[in-house]
Amino acid sequence: MTAIAPEIDDFLGFSRDLLSGGKRFRALFCYWGWHSVSTPGIGFDVTEDATSVDFPAVVTAAAALEVFHAAALVHDDIMDNSDTRRGRPSAHKRFESLHTDNAWLGSARTFGDSAGLLLGDLLLGWSDEVFDSGLRTLSDPDAAAAARKEFNLMRTEVTVGQYLDIVEENAWRNHPESELLPRAHRVIVYKSAKYSVEAPLAIGAALGGATAEQTESLRGFGLPLGVAYQLRDDLLGVFGDPQVTGKPAGDDLREGKRTVIIALARTALPANARTLLDELLGDPELDAQQVQVLQGIIRESGAIDRVERIIAHNVGLARAALQDAPLSASARAQLTQLADTVIQRTA
Repeated sequence: MTAIAPEIDDFLGFSRDLLSGGKRFRALFCYWGWHSVSTPGIGFDVTEDATSVDFPAVVTAAAALEVFHAAALVHDDIMDNSDTRRGRPSAHKRFESLHTDNAWLGSARTFGDSAGLLLGDLLLGWSDEVFDSGLRTLSDPDAAAAARKEFNLMRTEVTVGQYLDIVEENAWRNHPESELLPRAHRVIVYKSAKYSVEAPLAIGAALGGATAEQTESLRGFGLPLGVAYQLRDDLLGVFGDPQVTGKPAGDDLREGKRTVIIALARTALPANARTLLDELLGDPELDAQQVQVLQGIIRESGAIDRVERIIAHNVGLARAALQDAPLSASARAQLTQLADTVIQRTA
């Protein structure tokens, strides 16, 4: 692509930087979904897995999930007007700076958003190309077709989930108080839980020719763990340390995220505190003191403890789904360990 024009160097450089970071959870869940249904042994030896004729296809499919995730992050940061991602400026902000530094004509912000959208679209297309290249090398065409179906479903669900997220930010006042929590939970399920854990596991299982029972066991583990994963992310979005998370403190408060923790806080707050929360939440100009005020309101509501209990409950459901599941013993052990890593993370 660099032969097209020298300007493409920045375009590719930004994508390379974005893909160089992250925790690779989706790739890991894809791999362990495959391993859990294709390896009957009780131990785990990556060298043994690497001798499988399908191992390269699985690695390629897992890589495609990371490229897809990068595309989603670029688009999400534009919609949320996020300045940072993984400790550096978000993609659209880097394009905006490129415009400013070169004193180009027109609006730097418009250029940044437009270029960011194009980068996200390019990464989305690349994820499909990478995924298909992996499927072409898979030994079982039926497994390839099943994996493609799961990938397509994931892509649809996360897009719908993202739309539901922005709907809640803008239309929450139009719904009864009693609906706010279940609506926030629905966003978690479709925007994150399925896409972050359940779908990668199902894709990996499909690559390994999983039975319906095996796939359902992995879904039973993946969905509640995905909910716990996003609830932890929501807590970090409000209370996370910027030096660790790579994002400004209280970023979700400035973006006006109507998360489960916000819904729980509102139900427990007195009217005056609830009014203040509603007035400040979603103000992109919140200063550090106002962020601290909101954090204090949420703490005093008891919502943090309630979210921690919900996280623990969902992790318990996930672990229970693995007991006696028709999956390899090594995969069940590794998935249990991954569950601990996912919910105990600080970034």
